[in-house]
Amino acid sequence: MMGRADIWLIRAYWDFEFPRPLLPNFIYVGGLHCTPAKPLPKDMEEFVQSSGDDGVVVFTLGTLITNLTMEKSNMIASALGQIPQKVVWSYRGEKPDTLAPNTRIYRWIPQNDLLGHPKTRAFVTHGGSNSLYQAIYHGVPMVGIPLFADQPDNMVHMQAKGVAIVLDFSSMQTQDLVDALTAIIYQPEYKASAQRLSQIHHERPVKPLDEAVFWIEYVMRNKGAKHLRVAAHHLTWYQYYLLDVLSFFILILALILYIFIKICRVGLWLIKSTLNHKRKLE
Repeated sequence: MMGRADIWLIRAYWDFEFPRPLLPNFIYVGGLHCTPAKPLPKDMEEFVQSSGDDGVVVFTLGTLITNLTMEKSNMIASALGQIPQKVVWSYRGEKPDTLAPNTRIYRWIPQNDLLGHPKTRAFVTHGGSNSLYQAIYHGVPMVGIPLFADQPDNMVHMQAKGVAIVLDFSSMQTQDLVDALTAIIYQPEYKASAQRLSQIHHERPVKPLDEAVFWIEYVMRNKGAKHLRVAAHHLTWYQYYLLDVLSFFILILALILYIFIKICRVGLWLIKSTLNHKRKLE
């Protein structure tokens, strides 16, 4: 089924990816789920506004991580308590013993709206694609704590772009998280890099959602897009990896080598015959 696809809508864009050649049926629509921030719930808005000039840190490890060990959650809560910012933490596990007054835990948070809030200073994230594009869309620098799947690779991209510091979840200590947050918030190059990626994301001739809709309707109108498919889809596996071509060259090389060996043997036989004939004459 994947091999028969006429159009691929890739959830990435050049704010995240690095330059590379693409086929014409690969359409980048990264950030199609991103929208302008909406007003926060009243209690959350009051908490965010109470941060003053220090601002807010948004912390979430995604919806798949519903619990942490008490040791790890206490370590994280202790680190968050050492920064002057208020922290909005999306967490469904047991309340940590070291939870500080500056940190408020929610079972669910309006992540996009928080990232788009003017008081948000940093985003602590697991590195999921949705989260990264929301952060890019709103120009928020990140502290990455990748856990599995594509998350480590995603955060390597963000680190290379200069908008993130990546920590290892298994070996991370309290001071590591404090130092990473301090650097992200107070070193201006991270914020500048995040705003640059945000500008790249927004400077597009067509919004990603509109582009995705166009190409879906394009395939429907034209009953497919066979003319955009590369011929490699119609090759067998040995043709795709050029094994038939390699076999041909190996055969030619073997034939040349065989002829060369035969010529050498004939030449040696002629030399030996000439020498033997001369000995007989002598």
